[in-house]
Amino acid sequence: MRTLMFLLRKEFRQIFRDPGMLRIILIMPVIQLLVLPRAADYEIKNINIAIEDYDHSVVSQQLTNKIISSGYFKLVGYHNDYNKGYELIERDKADIVLEIPVDFEQKLIRNNSQDLLVAVNAINGTKAIIGNGYLSSILMDYNKEIRMKWLPPTRFNELPTIDIVSSNWYNPNLVYAVFMVPGILVLLLTLIGGNLSAFNIVKEKEIGTIEQINVTPIKKHIFIMGKLIPFIIMGLVVFTLGMIIAVVVYGIIPVGSMLLLYLFALVYLVTLVGFGLLISTYSETQVQAQSLTFFFLIIFNLMSGLFTSIDSMPHWAQIITRFIPLSYFIEVMRMIVLKGSHFHDVAYQFTILIIMGLVLNTWAIINYRKTT
Repeated sequence: MRTLMFLLRKEFRQIFRDPGMLRIILIMPVIQLLVLPRAADYEIKNINIAIEDYDHSVVSQQLTNKIISSGYFKLVGYHNDYNKGYELIERDKADIVLEIPVDFEQKLIRNNSQDLLVAVNAINGTKAIIGNGYLSSILMDYNKEIRMKWLPPTRFNELPTIDIVSSNWYNPNLVYAVFMVPGILVLLLTLIGGNLSAFNIVKEKEIGTIEQINVTPIKKHIFIMGKLIPFIIMGLVVFTLGMIIAVVVYGIIPVGSMLLLYLFALVYLVTLVGFGLLISTYSETQVQAQSLTFFFLIIFNLMSGLFTSIDSMPHWAQIITRFIPLSYFIEVMRMIVLKGSHFHDVAYQFTILIIMGLVLNTWAIINYRKTT
């Protein structure tokens, strides 16, 4: 215990003597948590639309006003020439072109039907699908308004209709930041726990202090624990700052137990720091450690479910995500913070992370060799 306390004092002195590391640990996560949830907003708005109106009737004007006033579309062109709208798509100035044909109002009244042409720029597949869906919904709603206005009222509905009433649980206002903030907070813990710890042992190798430690009777598991605990404590400090920002800035008040959140954060940090220390034992220089850490963290971030649902990934990718600690903590954060899940709901993820933590830290202890 005495030896461990000596190592902990040494590690904390090294951390507090390095102002650059302190800025990375304390200031950088705060800035990222304030910026990233607003920047990584996948809600599609301001879709550029060009309307080619060959009719110029009251009905076509009402339809145009309804589309623009929805708040999802921005009018970038209003012509009576489809080629001009197509040119806007080619120049990437328009995402959608809507063509309203000649005699649109007259044929609609006379024939009770009329066709509209919608051309969508599908380079960005997500924006194309969502934008086309928004426009189709607006057109259907306008079609319903016309039917209610023009068809004579009857005592009974000629066709049965089904009314759908939806209820949004856990995120009633569909605010994207509410979904992203818990995941980004886990990402920041990953950068602190996995990235900085990977440079720890390597740095001592480069400056030569590792040789002084190797000639002492310090046992390998005590040495690894001395490297592990400081980053766990700093990670919990970052986690606390992140939770304060989530409550104060974004108004996200955890529905579930804060004690359970901290317990899971502790297990997650043990796992991630053990992973970073394992990379550090395999690396001889900080450049090697940085390259290995960057390689794994990119995979962790992109396949963790932070931006893309794991269920929508191919089967082989879903198998890989089972070995990514980040995916389990992101899922648990959203379950506890937004849904108020209890321990029995996250017991599976908790068990998996404990097993990962034991494997990675044991591997790091075995792989660290005391050589003089």
